Amino acid sequence: MGSYAFLERLQKKRLLVKTRKRGMHKGSRKSSAFGTSLEFSDFRAYQPGDDVRQIDWNVYGRTQKHYIKRFLDEQELSVAIYLDVTSSMRALPDKWELARQLAASLSFVVLAGEDRLAFIPVAAKTAHPIRRKGAVHRKGVFWEIAGLEDTEKSGHFYDQLGKVMLKNHQLSIIISDGLEPLDKVEATLRKMRSAKQEIWFIQLLGKEELNPAFNGDLKLVDSEMDTAVNVSIHPSLIGNYQTRLNEHNQKLEGVCRSFGCHYILISAETDLQTILFQDFPRHGLMN
Repeated sequence: MGSYAFLERLQKKRLLVKTRKRGMHKGSRKSSAFGTSLEFSDFRAYQPGDDVRQIDWNVYGRTQKHYIKRFLDEQELSVAIYLDVTSSMRALPDKWELARQLAASLSFVVLAGEDRLAFIPVAAKTAHPIRRKGAVHRKGVFWEIAGLEDTEKSGHFYDQLGKVMLKNHQLSIIISDGLEPLDKVEATLRKMRSAKQEIWFIQLLGKEELNPAFNGDLKLVDSEMDTAVNVSIHPSLIGNYQTRLNEHNQKLEGVCRSFGCHYILISAETDLQTILFQDFPRHGLMN
């Protein structure tokens, strides 16, 4: 991760977003509307009030008629990436590492496309939001997010997300383990959809969460509430846990679908490049 070849390949990727909303500045995302970019589209007849500087005098010399050059409008996409930085996300090293790499890579793609990025580490105590636009910032932001650390105890993800949620963005990407109550997820997605945002929900779970391999007498500690419980782990208990987890994840996906959100479940065992260059394109999220 972070090698020259990887970043060169990643630089060519673009997020595939349905929403089309014109920003205040130009990006590199082509619209079917006509505007003032440098990419030529076609001609149309001159009309009173048009900018005479756009008249093509070569065409006039051939036809003795005034024609205006038309160009493809370039639209700026604004993207907000919300990374869950709660204690439960940081408790498993493989999950936390992949979460940062994924957030860093998506931020890199946004900036490489000359789009506008707002990266929000939700529930972070020491890490701060990053707001940038343009390819010049892509590598610096990539490494800053990939190296993000926060060791303090944190509150609940959705409670904190509600305090920092941005309204004026076309795309909101949530990276979280999605293990909090579904009513909080629903309230968050409803608020985002009311702002006419496209939403991607990336649920990231560690190997131990998906397929626990524990046995015997253990003390389980809630990393966010800092409470503990003594349990005796046996196969039937693990089976019941996995059944409940699968039911929760299916309901979470259903909530996401009900709001028109893209939902994807990722295991922390999955290679980053597999996610970016195979899984995301297969789900229609990236070219």
